Amino acid sequence: MALLEVRELHKTYPDGWTLAGVNFTVEEQEILCLLGPSGCGKTTLLRLIAGLEEPEGGQVLLDGRDITHVPPHRRGIGLMFQEYALFPHKNVFDNVAFGLRMAGWSREAIQERVAEVLEWVGLAGFEARDVNRLSGGERQRVALARSLAPRPRLLMLDEPLGALDRALRERLLEELPEILKRAGVATITVTHDQEEAFALADRIVVMRDGRVIQQGTPESVYRHPASPWTARFLGLTNLLPATVLEPGWVETPLGRLRIEDDHRWENGAPATLLIRPEAARPGEGTVNPIAGVVRERTFRGGHYRIKVECAQGTRLALEWPSGPSVPETGETVRCHLDPNGMALLPPEER
Repeated sequence: MALLEVRELHKTYPDGWTLAGVNFTVEEQEILCLLGPSGCGKTTLLRLIAGLEEPEGGQVLLDGRDITHVPPHRRGIGLMFQEYALFPHKNVFDNVAFGLRMAGWSREAIQERVAEVLEWVGLAGFEARDVNRLSGGERQRVALARSLAPRPRLLMLDEPLGALDRALRERLLEELPEILKRAGVATITVTHDQEEAFALADRIVVMRDGRVIQQGTPESVYRHPASPWTARFLGLTNLLPATVLEPGWVETPLGRLRIEDDHRWENGAPATLLIRPEAARPGEGTVNPIAGVVRERTFRGGHYRIKVECAQGTRLALEWPSGPSVPETGETVRCHLDPNGMALLPPEER
C-alpha cells in the first residue's frame, strides 16, 4: 500500500481555473517531484494535500486513511515554503524546536531531536545563532530541519531551492536527497526546473493546466516524453514531423532515419520524431548521417551546444564534445545520429 494516495482531486476557482482529476501515489521514503510551469497547479495541489484548502471532489489518503477533511495540524504532514518563514526573533534552536514544543515534547527529547536534525543538515553547533545573520543556504537548512523535527509521515517542499544562487543550489541538489533519505521521510517537492527535478526525484509527475500529463522515473520522462509539449518543456527542441515506415524506421525532413524499435506505432502513422541533443556522434557513420552549417555554438563545460542548419532547412541543437575538433560558427559539420538518442512522440497538437 502506498504511503500517500491522491484520488481524482478536483478544485475550481472563481476565475475558471480548474485542478481536474489529479491521481498519483507516493511510496515510503520516495522523493516525488511535481514538475510543471508556473500556474499549472503544483502549489495548489500541495495546499490541498496539506489541508490548507478544501477540494471539491476526490480524496487524499495517508497510510490508507482518508484525511481529505482532517485539519492540517492532525495530518502528520510537513510543509516548507520557498520563503522559509523562520521566526526572526528566535535563534536556530528555538526555530527548529518550535513545532516540538507545540506538540508537547519534553525538554530532553527536544534537545536530542534538535541536535539530531541540525547534524543531518550540516548545522551542528549552530543552535545559538541568530537566524538573521545566516546565509540564504543556512536559513534554508534551518527551515528544512524545522520541517523534519516533528517526524512527519510526509514532507512537502515548495520550490525549495528557488531562492538560492547557482553555486549553492548545485551543492544542495547533491545534498538534499541524502538528507531526506537519511531522515527516512517520503517527500513531495515542487519545481518548474527540469534539471532540479531530474537531480532530486525518484519519480516525476509532470503537470500542465491543472492536470497530470505524465508520470515516471526521471530517465523515462526524459527519454520518452508523452507529447511534443512535454519535450519542449524539458528543453528538448529537436522535434520533426515524421511518418512511420516500419518498426525502427521513419521518414523525416532529414530523410529516412533509423530509430529505437517502437512497435506501438502502425506503418504509415504520422508522428513527431524527438532527437535528443546527445544523439549526435561526430564523424560520418553508416547509420543516420547528417551534415549542416554551424549557426551558433556555446560552451557548456564538458561539451559545446551547437545549432546546426541542415541542407533541408531543419535546425538541430546538438551536443558536441569539447576539444580541438569543435566546429567553428559557419563551418560545415558532419555527424551521425544514434538511434537510441531518438524517440517517437504523438503528432503536434493543432
